[in-house]
Amino acid sequence: MASKKAVVRKMLDAVRAAGRTSLTAPEGKAVCDAYAIPVPQEGLAKTAAEAAKLATKIGYPVVLKIVSPQILHKTEAGGVMVGVKNPADVKKGFAQIMARARKYDRKAELVGVQVQQMVGGGQEVIIGAVSDPSFGKLVAFGLGGVLVEVMKDVTFRLAPASKEDALSMLDGIAAAEMLKGVRGSEPVNRAALSTMIRNVSQLVADFPEIAEMDLNPVFASKKGAIAADVRIVCDWNPPAPRYRPKHDDIVRDMNRIMKPDAVAVIGASDEAGKIGNSVMKNLINGGYKGKIYPINPGAGTIMGLPAYKSVKDVPGTIDVAVFAIPAKFVAQALTEVGEKKIPGAVLIPSGFAETGNVAGQEEIQAVGRKYGVRLMGPNIYGFYYTWKNLCATFCTAYDVKGHAALSSQSGGIGMAIIGFSRSAKMGVSAIVGLGNKSDIDEDDLLTFFEQDDNTHIIVQHCEDLKDGRSFAEVAKRVSKKKPVVVLKAGRTAMGARAASSHTGALAGNDRIYDDVLRQSGVIRAKALREMLEYARAIPKLPTPKGENVVIITGAGGSGVLLSDACVDNGLKLMAMPPDLDAAFRKFIPPFGAAGNPVDITGGEPPKTYQNTIRLGLEDERIHSLILGYWHTIVTPPMVFAKLVVEVVDEFRARGIHKPVVVSLAGDVEVEEAAEYLFDHGIPAYPYSTEMPVMVLGAKYRWARGAGLV
Repeated sequence: MASKKAVVRKMLDAVRAAGRTSLTAPEGKAVCDAYAIPVPQEGLAKTAAEAAKLATKIGYPVVLKIVSPQILHKTEAGGVMVGVKNPADVKKGFAQIMARARKYDRKAELVGVQVQQMVGGGQEVIIGAVSDPSFGKLVAFGLGGVLVEVMKDVTFRLAPASKEDALSMLDGIAAAEMLKGVRGSEPVNRAALSTMIRNVSQLVADFPEIAEMDLNPVFASKKGAIAADVRIVCDWNPPAPRYRPKHDDIVRDMNRIMKPDAVAVIGASDEAGKIGNSVMKNLINGGYKGKIYPINPGAGTIMGLPAYKSVKDVPGTIDVAVFAIPAKFVAQALTEVGEKKIPGAVLIPSGFAETGNVAGQEEIQAVGRKYGVRLMGPNIYGFYYTWKNLCATFCTAYDVKGHAALSSQSGGIGMAIIGFSRSAKMGVSAIVGLGNKSDIDEDDLLTFFEQDDNTHIIVQHCEDLKDGRSFAEVAKRVSKKKPVVVLKAGRTAMGARAASSHTGALAGNDRIYDDVLRQSGVIRAKALREMLEYARAIPKLPTPKGENVVIITGAGGSGVLLSDACVDNGLKLMAMPPDLDAAFRKFIPPFGAAGNPVDITGGEPPKTYQNTIRLGLEDERIHSLILGYWHTIVTPPMVFAKLVVEVVDEFRARGIHKPVVVSLAGDVEVEEAAEYLFDHGIPAYPYSTEMPVMVLGAKYRWARGAGLV
């Protein structure tokens, strides 16, 4: 381990000393050799005669490539010749390549020509690495050669990648089937490719100054994998890792902030319409039983409670201070909070980085770091923790206790969360605003909710991740225990940035977030309503014990749409065994359809629904049920809803718990039926075949990631 690092360190130090940011092809080969990344035989020729001698030694045919620190894209400069077959052509090619390179860039330093063993055959792929502003070092894999920027079929993982990560990348591109062999072609050597991916990822993890790396094309065949071209670009001033407190310190401080026994309100007021007044009302009227200390230099009492000029004047211990004062006064008040040894500050005021006042935000960050005060915000609505009856916010109070914890970076999204939760009667454990995220961010919340017994699912809206790598590492751990759902805003434009490698050019898109979140076991929501439905429905569904899903429907049309939705959401429709097919046929009319979906037809009485659902829950080979109801006078909506609850409750009492979701098609009465089903722990949606399957698919994605199915 030490020797290979020493080889690369010596090489990179030499490149840096030469004032360059890119490695030449021979230097790239030396780096690859050190990390066991297969590359062809090659050598550097400075004259035509040397080139011919090298080519004869390597064996024909050969490839000739210009070697210049300034010419990274050799093909564009006319600096590549392939299939050169004899010494005379090598000499001629050497002269032509040098002449083209001089014409392409007259200021470029022409080191010579690389003579390389010609390799080919198999499938062309790309393996590379890139430095992402949020996630740090990432390894990439996809189709290579000229297709890489046309098809953009590439997938990313955090570096260093595990063996499991590397193998998942081979299946993570759209063209994955091509690697398995199609139309008579041989499959590629998956072990060789995954090893190359892991070695590249370890290289860039070991050397942060390697900003971008391309192996393109890599020729992958049944025999192995070999990189025909290597490109490495360095950044000698990589960003410093973001400061992160220790895990135990985060848990200690976040517990005091989220579940405080004493709260100070800085800027508390008796005047209606002021934020400090709203915060006080919410704390008192929300039923918070801890101590409340109003802080206002000009008041004796506020809302019947003694007021103090400063938190330093409060005789008791304070766990968290809620700020309801203008931005210009925050730094001084925060200093007093630090001197009082209060572990947390909830910074409601706006007027910081979001308005261009970056210096003001940096000032409060420095104060917080100096005194060890964790900062929530600024520019937030505050937060709720229902199990302490705590409404530390100026928004409307919320008091329905439950087990979903939600957070948002946006105040508007926070209000949508509150409104939906109230309308859907969804109990929550917490709702948290994060705003500018000057300190506390999503991974701090994950760390707290991981050990919070009142939280069973964690749902987060974010516009960016300040430290995506830390988030991914924490989420990977937490998602093994509790579902983690993320709605990442800005899916369509993560922001383009200049890149000199193919991998870098491909990295400026939302695919990175998609791949890393999946790697971390996170369920990604693509829309606000989707996120909210996940929060409401996923906790109600028991964890499936297997992949076999059966659809039972009263309408053939719904069955087709439900089947389509299963494909879209990665669900496996069970291939119906003959004995089970015969068992279902006993309950449905001759013109109905067994198989999967099981179509009982619309004219059947409640008993048919009961019998088929009971069979679906009873048979151990079936792991989940999707019910498609069609409104008829024979089985009205509420009759259907009550019989479903009756059957499901019967099996729950017997210890049989399977996920059941329901799609209801019909007139407005189906709305009441859906609500009744949801109230009894069965996710149900009127007028939708997509939504019930979507939430079931999300439950399966979490269970697979957690290794439970």
